[in-house]
Amino acid sequence: MFYLVLLAMVAGFLALRLYSVLGRRTGHEQPLPKPAEERAPVRAVTRTVDVTPEVREPANRNVEDSATAGLRAIVAAEPGFDVTRFLEGAQAAYRMTLEAYWKGDEDTLSHLVEPDVANAFAEAIRARGEAGHVLDNRLVSIERAVISDAAVLGRDARITIRFDADIAAVTRDGDGNVIAGSTDDAVETHDVWTFARTLKSNDPNWKLADTDEA
Repeated sequence: MFYLVLLAMVAGFLALRLYSVLGRRTGHEQPLPKPAEERAPVRAVTRTVDVTPEVREPANRNVEDSATAGLRAIVAAEPGFDVTRFLEGAQAAYRMTLEAYWKGDEDTLSHLVEPDVANAFAEAIRARGEAGHVLDNRLVSIERAVISDAAVLGRDARITIRFDADIAAVTRDGDGNVIAGSTDDAVETHDVWTFARTLKSNDPNWKLADTDEA
């Protein structure tokens, strides 16, 4: 009996000690997490980044309204047609055609232009040669290329582009002397070229069909 009473007293003493340590709150305890339905909603924090936003120009900045319907007709006939790629190719053709004409390279011109245009270029090249003149021109830059018109008639498609470019134009005589133009100054030029192609044909190339000045 004495041992039972002693064990009971020891058990009571330990219970009081445990309560004194675990049962009382000191005010420094971490609060228990609330159930999900009782938690306050977390507000998203907006972060600001000190970076200048990229400004994108409209995708149709190089297409005038007058050409929209014609371009849609071309895309309807050939879904793979891409305006951006066409403009890139047209600018390359513009440079190649001018350089071939300045050099009198009729063979290259025959692959780039329609027969009527090739004949007009050939006549100008012959007249230049008969006068003993040599063109020493250089395309400095193409400032802008804008599609101003487009049309489809049957399977024949035509796209007109206005080129704004800077060209250094020099004409020399047979001895190499400058008789017109300047090697130092570039002249602003505004050309309107029309490219043509038969849609759904095996030949993917567009050729120069008409030239004019803006």
